[in-house]
Amino acid sequence: MIVDFHSHTTASDGGLRPQALVDMMAARGVEIFSITDHDTMAAYGEIDRSAIAATVIPGIEINTTYKGNEVHVLGFCVPVGASAFAEVLEHNRASRRVRAQTMLSQLEGAGYPLTLEMVEAEADGGEALGRPHVAKALVRAGLARDVDTVFRTLLKRGGLGYVPSLYITPQRAIDVIVAGGGIPVLAHPGRLKDDELIDELADAGLAGLEVFYPTHTPAQVAHFRARARQYGMVMTGGSDFHDIRYTDRPVGVEVERDDIAPFLDLALARQ
Repeated sequence: MIVDFHSHTTASDGGLRPQALVDMMAARGVEIFSITDHDTMAAYGEIDRSAIAATVIPGIEINTTYKGNEVHVLGFCVPVGASAFAEVLEHNRASRRVRAQTMLSQLEGAGYPLTLEMVEAEADGGEALGRPHVAKALVRAGLARDVDTVFRTLLKRGGLGYVPSLYITPQRAIDVIVAGGGIPVLAHPGRLKDDELIDELADAGLAGLEVFYPTHTPAQVAHFRARARQYGMVMTGGSDFHDIRYTDRPVGVEVERDDIAPFLDLALARQ
């Protein structure tokens, strides 16, 4: 079956409006999906879930920082209206704004003049500013060739415009998701510096791993499948789709129903 529990829209750093992403999911034949924008669920206010043939499981991707890792925690069936959850998201969005302003100061000093307004224009009204918006602003201003070049040079770790993130901890993200009855899942574990972090997060209440991910090798899939079984975690999969202009990967991932059945049982019971 084709599912996608990890995708982004213009509400954060994606390139498609929410309805356009929904239309792409339909064209691809995705049966069940989530929109998981960074630190916001605003996309769900722009779509009519009752008019979508596929099953939609509400989700979000919360950016966190821990031990030199930028750790992303996916939250499904999350408590949108809970005050603690809202406070966490507002903290992250404020951190994003400060980070963007610091990037701009560093870039200006290096001969790349950009304004915050130019970066915000690339966000298209989205609530979660990030490096992709800075990269797109540089390209639009004629200060860089393309987004990929910006990420490989100016905005890479150690680059002239790089600023480390200062988000909440993954433990805090897990806490607020669990407290509201949501399901916390570690996104793309293959991108961690050290997956021993999974042991710590399992103790903190992590409920699942994103085992099926486009850049995970077969060996990584087998490894994370074993790690999920080790802790009795559910498995999910997603494309991490952002923008068709910068990737040749479509939305949707093909998985065996049996692999994601435990996750579906949990999520659909909380719809």
